[in-house]
Amino acid sequence: MPKKSKKATKQEILQTLAPCGLNCCKCFAFAEGEIRILSERLQELLGDFDRYAERFAEFLPVFKNYSSFKKLLHFFSQGDCLGCRNGTCKYPDCGVIKCYKKKKVDFCYQCDEFPCRKTNFDPDLEMRWIQMNTRMKEIGIEAYYEESRLLPRYK
Repeated sequence: MPKKSKKATKQEILQTLAPCGLNCCKCFAFAEGEIRILSERLQELLGDFDRYAERFAEFLPVFKNYSSFKKLLHFFSQGDCLGCRNGTCKYPDCGVIKCYKKKKVDFCYQCDEFPCRKTNFDPDLEMRWIQMNTRMKEIGIEAYYEESRLLPRYK
């Protein structure tokens, strides 16, 4: 069971949770995120595995995909985003980033137009966005952060 974290400050929460409610620290593109750090570490551990993968592919066909895996792992290890609130949102044409600054709110649920059609999210992300913000409104930002901080970002 994970240890209880020290109570996060509002500033820490705002640096972790994007205005839409997603956890920036769990994003594949986040510079200091676990995905980037663990991908970099896995690359180090694998070293020059290419020639072994080639040999293993003869009796373990999955290793025929090693080159593609290696490219993706390298991509994950190059995360450079500083977080949505710091102007490096990687979601193309994210309407939330533009809107939250204009509306001067920390999270979408705080806007009198929530939920709206300005996000430009695909249907799955839009549904999650509504759920996350509705939950934050119900239990508060601090409780939502504690409830969600260890969960995977990609569901």
